[in-house]
Amino acid sequence: MKRVALQFVLSVVCVAVQAQTAPRTTIRVGLWTLWHDHVATITPISGATLRLCESCAAGSLTAITLRVNKEKLHWTDPRGKTLSSAELLIVGSYRLTAHGESLTLSFPLKITAQSGSLVLAATLPVERYVELVVSAESGAADSMESLKALAVVARSFALAPTHGHAAFDVCDSTHCQWVHWHTAREAHAAVLATAGESLWRNGSRAEAYFHQNCGGRTASAAEVWPPRAAYDRADRGSLLSRPDPYCQRAGSSEWSAMLSRAELTQALAAAGLAAPGWKTLTVTQRGESGRATTLLIGGAKISTEDFRLAVGRALGWNRIRSNWFEIAPQGDGFLFHGRGSGHGVGLCQAGAAEMAREGRGYREILAQYFPGATVAEETTGAAWQSLNGQGFMLETISPEDREFLPDLSRALGEAESRSGLTPRSVISIKTYRSTPAFRDATLAPGWVAAFTEGDLIALQPLRILAARKLLASVARHEFLHALVEEQATAQTPLWLREGLVEAWSGDLRQGQKLGAPSIPRSSAEWVGKMKTPEAINNKLAHASSEAESEAAHQTAGWYAQQLLDRYGRVQVLEWLRTGVPQSALEHFH
Repeated sequence: MKRVALQFVLSVVCVAVQAQTAPRTTIRVGLWTLWHDHVATITPISGATLRLCESCAAGSLTAITLRVNKEKLHWTDPRGKTLSSAELLIVGSYRLTAHGESLTLSFPLKITAQSGSLVLAATLPVERYVELVVSAESGAADSMESLKALAVVARSFALAPTHGHAAFDVCDSTHCQWVHWHTAREAHAAVLATAGESLWRNGSRAEAYFHQNCGGRTASAAEVWPPRAAYDRADRGSLLSRPDPYCQRAGSSEWSAMLSRAELTQALAAAGLAAPGWKTLTVTQRGESGRATTLLIGGAKISTEDFRLAVGRALGWNRIRSNWFEIAPQGDGFLFHGRGSGHGVGLCQAGAAEMAREGRGYREILAQYFPGATVAEETTGAAWQSLNGQGFMLETISPEDREFLPDLSRALGEAESRSGLTPRSVISIKTYRSTPAFRDATLAPGWVAAFTEGDLIALQPLRILAARKLLASVARHEFLHALVEEQATAQTPLWLREGLVEAWSGDLRQGQKLGAPSIPRSSAEWVGKMKTPEAINNKLAHASSEAESEAAHQTAGWYAQQLLDRYGRVQVLEWLRTGVPQSALEHFH
């Protein structure tokens, strides 16, 4: 979507807000942490560079195969010379290949060696990481509200101070949160809708976990992670065991698995939990929820959670699905019969999906699984508030923003009048506490003031826009985007969607009113270059600077205005839904 450009963005990046927590904008993610690879190939794709340390000069990256020898990385350069280093830093677009798997990434990558294995850590924006988690961890039963709840929990987990890793903040396995390196459209929408939101309790960021299915009752954190018992008794958290009627209504969660003694011996030995030769396996202790907390294997006691993770890593996560099980010896193996899936602490995804199906919003879902916690601004802990407007809902952490509701209502009315469109549903507006908070949440480039996707509008602080006398034009422009997107389909070309917004905005650009019969001076050159809709779309989607983006949008606006002048608004609105016929474009060339 078009991001409205502002010239003053860089001058207002420091807004006086007292933050309780230093903002984290990026997160280091450990890649392929379960594989312990010894060899990996890195192939440059676009603009990839390599450095040997943080302060070293960057050089062009060529395809290299890294190998580990003790605590050092070794590779051969194009001249056949063998090189080594304690670390490598990769920037740009590249392909990473190991253990028969490949990833194409554009995130900065730091590579080191530890205990004879590669350690790969990519640095991502926090919001992009949350998208990847929600894409990987969500299921077919999820809808938008349950996805939003999952996004808030995943973000809250990511922002916790530590997860037990030294070389990176979080790993890509279920030890932290599962990551698949692609983003689903629904996950993207849920993360954007909740950007800047995390769980807070008693003035501090709340601990947050999730699991697939609690089996009808959640577990306390102390059941699964015994060192947490003292923490929970201090009542600093809300991760306690409680019945979950929503999960019960979601359907059966029972499971069974037959595991041979040989399979279990292999899994436990690999995890260092039990040496070969054990004979018996029994549950010796259960928690409040009924889950097994301690097992006796031969003569050794081990944590049930450690047992489940060891079996999952060695034999697959569909074998021992939860800690809520009974064990029965059977031949040369053991039959496990249990319920639920995952550790059972915090958000139950099955229950959340059922709550969403029954019409509950994501904040109601979070209140069910994290009682006493509130959804707040991720850095300050300030509560988000919902302010009702005429045809829209404003989400803000500043009660003073209520004074801008009439301005926003007028902007929506003007957008409706100019386009002839009315919203089918309430349009959501979210405004952030500062320019940096806006950029971090939306991942928008630094030159923009607003971002619209679907029926969600994200704005920089309203008081800043109002002080610069830009609130009316920016809001009108973004309302037009929301109205156009409601009518558009997946087949509607980007140039038409963006162009209609430009034509109807009527903003002054380069001293001329868009929509005038002549082409704006700054766009004339571009119209000559963009002789096909594909060329226009390419520049709109891949502008590399504010000036290039502005020129591309003006060009799209000029083309859209010609359609409006020649065929009328009613016909062009129909094409917005069905596509512009080629014959209507021929007179442009």
